[in-house]
Formats: sequence, C-alpha cells, structure tokens
Amino acid sequence: MLVLDVWFFAIAAPAVVFAGISKGGFGSGASFASASVLALVIEPGLALGVVLPLLMLVDAATLRPYWGKWDWRVCVLMMAGGLPGVVLGALLFARTDADVFRVLIGAISVGFVIWQVGRAQGWIRLAQAALPQWVGVVAGTVAGFTSFVSHAGGPPAAVYLLSLKPGKTEYQANTVLIFTAINIFKFVPYAFLGMFTLQTGVANLALAPFALLGAWLGVKAHHLMPERAFFVLTYALLILTGTKLIWDGLT
Repeated sequence: MLVLDVWFFAIAAPAVVFAGISKGGFGSGASFASASVLALVIEPGLALGVVLPLLMLVDAATLRPYWGKWDWRVCVLMMAGGLPGVVLGALLFARTDADVFRVLIGAISVGFVIWQVGRAQGWIRLAQAALPQWVGVVAGTVAGFTSFVSHAGGPPAAVYLLSLKPGKTEYQANTVLIFTAINIFKFVPYAFLGMFTLQTGVANLALAPFALLGAWLGVKAHHLMPERAFFVLTYALLILTGTKLIWDGLT
C-alpha cells in the first residue's frame, strides 16, 4: 500500500525534481536516483511504478529542445537492443520478490558511482576508437534491462555513446530519444505486473509539476551549470541510498 502522506511527498518531490534535472540536462545518467530514494520508504515495485510516468513526462518535455540533434542510426541501434532488455527485466521481476529488487537497485546505485569515479580518475578507460555497431545493440539490451529494474539505463548506454565522441548536445539528444523509446517499451509490462495502482496515479498527478520543473531546470543547466557540481551531489546521494537498500534487502 502506498500512503500519500506529507512524509512521502517531502521525499518524493525533491527526488522527482532531481530526476528531471538529470534527464533534461545531464544525459539521464542519474535520473534513477529518484527511484532509489523512493525505494527506501515504499516497496520497490511501487517506487518504479511511481517514477516511470514522471520520467515519461520529462521525456516529452525535453524532446523539443533537442529535436533533430540526435544521430538516428545510433539511436535506432540502441532502441532495437532495448526491447529484448526490457523483456528480460519483466521476466525477472515476475519471478522475484521485493528484497531482490532492493539489492539490485542498491547495487546499481553504488556501481554507477564506482563506474563514474573510475572513469573520471582514469581507472576505467573507454574505447579510444568508436565501438562497432553490434556493441551498440548489446549496450541497448543491457540499458533496457537495467532501466526496467531500476530506471538506470544511462551507464550501459554511455559506454557505447561516448565511444562515438559525440558533442555534448548530441549526446544529450541521443539519450533523450533512446530512453523515450525504452520508457514506452516498459510501460505495458509495468502495467501487467501491477506496478501502477490508483495510489501511484494520484502520486503522479501531484508530482507532475515537480517533474516539469526539473526538466525545465535541466535544459537550462545543460548550458550553464558545470557537470561536476551536479554529479558530486548525485554520487553522495546514490552511495547513501544504495548502501541502505542493499542492507535492507539482505537483512
């Protein structure tokens, strides 16, 4: 049961604004933090169900500013891989309990920080040359799976996209289009798996203005705000929430 009280909205509203900023301006990489935060206080399936329609709203709001600035060939490759990844995620969700998803969401949260810090420090080196197209399909499949189980498709998508050396705005536009499609793919299995309820619908209506605010701030911040400042806050948030979710899932 999802209780829509002051405590829920005090946590959910800032988390949704944060997701909107990430998707609107910083390549979608950290937008899943909202689901990680909500999974601390409600059942993970409901957390994912609350967040997905809001992410789709942000997708719709951010398509126009980046319209036509993406690479169609690259996006089609990754979207083609994303669909089977979503199917795999749905099959896993149907056969596991909430604690497994707490651990998965927590592990992906902590793993995201390790991957980002390792890349920044040079411990993890991406390909210097553009990766072949089949890697794009595989990266799309992994992104579809991790997006389904935690809304965290950004890191596997980034491995392929960054190897192509896109400009900042092209990279952002690619992620907007790719995850618009993947989120549409996810909607039907989420519905069949019972992740949408009357309570999640009411929560979506109440939180929609915060999602749109976050999207607007993200588009503005894309041109004005250094990524470093945004991601330092993101990393701290994900380490704290990820560790707590892993602990809750294992104990």
